[in-house]
Amino acid sequence: MIDTIYTLFENVVKNHRQEKAIIENSRTMTFGELSDLVDIIAGSFPKEVSSIGIVMSHRAEMIASMLAALKCGARYVPAEPSFPTGRIHYMMEEAKVDFILTEREYADKLDGFEIRLTDCEICGLETPASQRTDVQNPESPAYVLYTSGTTGKPKGVCVSNRNVCHYVRAFEYEFHPTVGDVMLQYSVCSFDIFVEEVYASLLNGAALAIPDIEDKGDIRSLMNFVEKHHVTMLSGFPYLLAELNHLPQIPSSLRLLISGGDVLRGAYVDNLLEQAEVYNTYGPSETTVCASYYHCNGGAVLADGTYPIGHPVRGCEIHILDQDGNEVPHGETGEVCIFGGGVSLGYIGDREEENKAFVCLPDGNVIYRSGDLGYLLPDGNIAFLHRKDTQIMIYGKRVEVMEVESTLYQCKGVEQAVVRAFTDDDGLSYMIA
Repeated sequence: MIDTIYTLFENVVKNHRQEKAIIENSRTMTFGELSDLVDIIAGSFPKEVSSIGIVMSHRAEMIASMLAALKCGARYVPAEPSFPTGRIHYMMEEAKVDFILTEREYADKLDGFEIRLTDCEICGLETPASQRTDVQNPESPAYVLYTSGTTGKPKGVCVSNRNVCHYVRAFEYEFHPTVGDVMLQYSVCSFDIFVEEVYASLLNGAALAIPDIEDKGDIRSLMNFVEKHHVTMLSGFPYLLAELNHLPQIPSSLRLLISGGDVLRGAYVDNLLEQAEVYNTYGPSETTVCASYYHCNGGAVLADGTYPIGHPVRGCEIHILDQDGNEVPHGETGEVCIFGGGVSLGYIGDREEENKAFVCLPDGNVIYRSGDLGYLLPDGNIAFLHRKDTQIMIYGKRVEVMEVESTLYQCKGVEQAVVRAFTDDDGLSYMIA
């Protein structure tokens, strides 16, 4: 079988057509029904399509739209409707989207683009279902995620079908999701965590539970949703786990808690370790979700109170290298460099300087130099230190200080702007402008 996201989805549909795929408060959709919706949406596309923007609310139609793009051999470019209009326009223009799938309430934000509504026009039965599957190539682009850029403009990371399939298998190898498991869909669509939530669940036969905005309003409402729908897996930023940590008890259905996107401190999860399996993960968007896992249960925090980032995921290698590309001795600081199936296609657009982080080796393999500093512990686990440049993490978001400075210069009346990053007493980054 050709290894693409859509062929893996087709295989799950074939074997589990009547099992739950999408769970919402007001409806439940089986894999068969989700597949039918994918066909209806794909049937509305023109014959030639290569890049599709998606600006939608989080619901079954959004997931189906992404799968429909992949079914037709296109890549999708997701943006939250709440993003600044200028940022959405920049992303969609640079990614040269053929059109944007959206809903009526967001159409005004997308002036100048061809839009296709996913309200009743597509989801009704009037659109003929598409049986076509145009391009099934593992190397074809699957999606573009935008991160902060040193030039003052966000940069789009292009990830292939092969990259995502690699991660789906790495996740399955470590966490064993299966039919009956339910993953919470909590992250915004522009973060790697969203990719993990959606594909590591659905492509392994597990269901995806999508809460309403009201459910996300506070941690107790969210846990009521988790309990009501028997959610078993949750992936989020350390700050979400820290909120769970303050609760008297978490829902008994939760078996797996995954932290990613920023450093995990022992104090964030000390009350959770006896209630579920807790993992700390690490991986830039450029290497497809996670490059390493650390099992916190039975593990230990470092001297600074943070957990290690662990061992490489299956199908991945991580080496700590000096600036010349030589491996540093155990315990010495170097750059975290990542090899293997997760290394993406690089940045789209005119990003020659930034694409130098992707180094092609003589054997044809590509290594990604992350810009993160770390060192190997005696037990073989990896410890993360900090960035080697001015990029920082704020609430799980990668922020280039220069991008903030550049944006300030665009504000009317600003003649000079200076932005600097600092660290507070808890070791968390913040900026002063």
